[in-house]
Amino acid sequence: MMMILGVAAAAVLGALSGLHFFWASGGRWGGSVVIPELDGKAAFTPTPLATGVVGVLLLGAAGVALTAAGVRVLPLPLEWVRAGTGLLSAAFFLRAVGDFRYVGLFKRHRRTRFAQMDDRLYLPLCLGLSAALAAVVLLPLP
Repeated sequence: MMMILGVAAAAVLGALSGLHFFWASGGRWGGSVVIPELDGKAAFTPTPLATGVVGVLLLGAAGVALTAAGVRVLPLPLEWVRAGTGLLSAAFFLRAVGDFRYVGLFKRHRRTRFAQMDDRLYLPLCLGLSAALAAVVLLPLP
């Protein structure tokens, strides 16, 4: 079970990494609904470099998830990998809780395209990743 959850989480994180690399290289697909909106405009405009860095971090997170699930990807001590996986789980949980303004369960701005996508896709995805990564950390190794 732990390996299935870890591999599934890694696959999602890897796909998200690829999407960020696509955006960093100038791709536009899906980009209009992934940034919170303020007065009908994007609240911020991420640079290609920042987007690429997020892609690298997501790819690293995929490696951590695979390693924690028992697929040896990263040559790190198991304790570090498990701690990193726990931190990733917490980070995705905190993203789901949100900033109490534009993102997350308790956002106040709910009538934007981003807010609708947050409720339908991003929130469930973050909660699912958080739960899967927590299970990988908490379930015993085979």
